[in-house]
Amino acid sequence: MNFDDFTKRISKIKNLPLPGVESQYKMAPLERVEDLKDINKRYLNPRKAAVMTLFYPNASNSTTLLLILRKTYKGVHSNQIGFPGGKVEKEDVDLLETALRETYEEVGVQPSAIEVLKSLTSIYIPPSNFEVQPYIGLYKKPIPFIIQEDEVAALVEVPLVDFLNDDLIFNKKMKTSYADKIDVPAFILNGYTVWGATAMMLSEVKDLVKQVL
Repeated sequence: MNFDDFTKRISKIKNLPLPGVESQYKMAPLERVEDLKDINKRYLNPRKAAVMTLFYPNASNSTTLLLILRKTYKGVHSNQIGFPGGKVEKEDVDLLETALRETYEEVGVQPSAIEVLKSLTSIYIPPSNFEVQPYIGLYKKPIPFIIQEDEVAALVEVPLVDFLNDDLIFNKKMKTSYADKIDVPAFILNGYTVWGATAMMLSEVKDLVKQVL
């Protein structure tokens, strides 16, 4: 979709209620959904993080969604697809500032260049004990991204038409932190399998966007 048309339509999501966890659960295995329903986060004292779902025009002015491939490292999210973002630092005023700061650090987008449209439903990630707050933003006048090479292996620039294509959702047998072999719902985007918390957050974004396009 032409980014100018997308910009006009996407602004309507500001007045829409969030689809919430029911939307997120579409992209979670049944076993994980049951676990999440039973978790009381108050007793786990999760660490806080925030991420940015960033839409922008590509060179031909087609709407594009930015994801990143994380570097391989010793951690539960090593070599996975995610959003620009990261954990809260003590100098951050709030979670939005965390998302904007981390997006700048990881892909070089100035906070002032992002029009933040809406905060989404937070999500708890048991393996890392993080509670993540996602946001949706527009990057209307993009300049070339500058990746933080020690954390980001590659940019994953996803055409909106692919993101919204239900045919690019499938189930994959995977080994996870909570099961050896389990059917996991996933997106296939730019040749990458996108699953877990990122897929769950993307599901809510997708349900919101589809309401206004």
